[in-house]
Amino acid sequence: MNYLTKTSKLTASVAGFAIIVSSAAFGQSPTQVHPVKMDEISFPEGTPIEQVYEKCLELVIIKVDGRYRCKAKAFANDNLKKIINDMQRGDLTSDPVQAGNEGNREALRHLPDASRAATELGVANTRKLMQRYQALDSSGLHGEKLLNHRLLGYVLGQRLMLVDFDTGRMPFTNDSGFFNMMSYVSRQTRFENIDDYEAYAARLSELPRFFGQHTDNMRRGITTGYTASGEILPGIIDAIKSLGNGKAEEHAFFKPFTVFPDTISANEQARLKALGLTTMNDKVLPAYQDLLRFFEEEYAPAARKTVGIGTTQAGREHYKALVKYFTTLDITPDEVHELGLSEVKRIRGEMDEIIKETKFEGSFKDFLKFLRTDEQFYAKSADDLLKEAAWIAKRIDGQMPQYFGKLPRLPYGVMAVPAEMAPNYTTGRYWGGNPVQGLAGFYVVNTYDLSQRPLYNLPALTLHEGVPGHHHQISLAQEMKDVPEFRRSLYPNAFGEGWGLYSEKLGVEMGIYRTPYEDFGRLTYEMWRACRLVVDTGMHWKGWTRDQAEACFLENSALAPHNIKTEVDRYISWPGQALSYKIGELKILELRKRAKDKLGADFDIRSFHDEVLSAGGIPLNILEDRIDAWIAKQE
Repeated sequence: MNYLTKTSKLTASVAGFAIIVSSAAFGQSPTQVHPVKMDEISFPEGTPIEQVYEKCLELVIIKVDGRYRCKAKAFANDNLKKIINDMQRGDLTSDPVQAGNEGNREALRHLPDASRAATELGVANTRKLMQRYQALDSSGLHGEKLLNHRLLGYVLGQRLMLVDFDTGRMPFTNDSGFFNMMSYVSRQTRFENIDDYEAYAARLSELPRFFGQHTDNMRRGITTGYTASGEILPGIIDAIKSLGNGKAEEHAFFKPFTVFPDTISANEQARLKALGLTTMNDKVLPAYQDLLRFFEEEYAPAARKTVGIGTTQAGREHYKALVKYFTTLDITPDEVHELGLSEVKRIRGEMDEIIKETKFEGSFKDFLKFLRTDEQFYAKSADDLLKEAAWIAKRIDGQMPQYFGKLPRLPYGVMAVPAEMAPNYTTGRYWGGNPVQGLAGFYVVNTYDLSQRPLYNLPALTLHEGVPGHHHQISLAQEMKDVPEFRRSLYPNAFGEGWGLYSEKLGVEMGIYRTPYEDFGRLTYEMWRACRLVVDTGMHWKGWTRDQAEACFLENSALAPHNIKTEVDRYISWPGQALSYKIGELKILELRKRAKDKLGADFDIRSFHDEVLSAGGIPLNILEDRIDAWIAKQE
């Protein structure tokens, strides 16, 4: 099987950063253009970006104080380090949230520019970076420099892979997106001085502009027939209503203005609190009310009527690209579907063996009903659920040194999914920390509707989201030394989610599953990921209905019905992403078996795990190359 190089989302550049323009940004072939032979061209304020592109073919576009200029630039002395630095500088310019997290005080006052013009500038820049990258001579690169070269190509390739599909027209999934981004940002912002609070208020004040840019993009989606499925919109509309209703002083975004450090005087606290209230009442709540009207009156009536995107030729081409994007493999939707069916059959056989072990009398369906309805499997309160999750996390901590030689310094905590997000949110998730800012990671557990949160699934969920899963892998990557900054946050889905699923299975060896029911819960989670291969391709490639999709989970797993609904909503809204888990896990298991077969008694599980994670997030083809080299070195 051939592998492709892929990874993170396209980032858009904004004013103030040098943008290298290629004619391909507008779909022209480079052989069809005739660059203007000028050293520098200046444009009056207000000149449309399309006119700038026409005049500045193959030149560098710079926007300063609202005016565009373009000029020639030679790359005769270019090198890998320069290209990486230019990419990273552009990333921070286009993402003020990340820039603020890294210490840029001005960036803390802003939200990203989501306009189409900003996206086009970002695409043009990425194309030129790729052109520079492809011109490099990598023949003399070795070790970390060669790895940096390969990963840079991967990142740039990923950013360009989906450009032709204009994905900004659908900027959300069923539970996350621009509409609730501030729920994350507000909780990851540090408040230590007056400027922190003022900057936060300024950032909130940009929500009307930020929402307006996204609704402009979504209107373009309506016009071009590229919209979200109507199936997922009720939950999103409810979330927007929740964020736009009620009193400002009770809003989640206002919470930072209710807690101040002692170093801020009482008078300043009162002033900042008033600033927060004004911002909420004049900017935030009206922005959400406008957004609600847009969704209810314009977007929902125009939403697509099918669950999948593969009902048109353009949609099918898009889905084929998404399969490659998320799996990092050169694999077709039909091949993924067949692999999923094979895995469902295998896991179902293991489930049957566990049912025999419990001596349960009844059918498979009866056993699922027993698990879904017997009160012994459910927490009595939200605190009970969180305590159980925390207890499992600490039991896992005690086993970690036996399976890993290197452990991250950053700790993680356990918290409930915020109330304003919980109804449509998944069962659990990991929210990354920030070692530089001193922010811990968090294993986030959904305590909404406890009747849908079975305890027998909790060990597998904890292994996946906490350690040795996401927190362990992501924190080690964040703590890497002497690597380009982009590598510390690089997260190829097939690698990261594959590692999370592998961690669930590793829990068997670690002794985390104490009862047959918990082990069945683990297999339920593995079945969940196997069904994803079937369901995602079924809906987006084979024309399945929602009922067909839900049947795979209802008939083959002990997942709670509410969880199944929210998960299918997720796959409807995020085509291809659900394929990452099983594909990545199977590759890691394949490489572990290869290493064990070749090394025999010399195989060391701690060293193997450390090697898998040693380079941070990497695509599966590079992981395979590195493990093969590691095996050869051990022999």
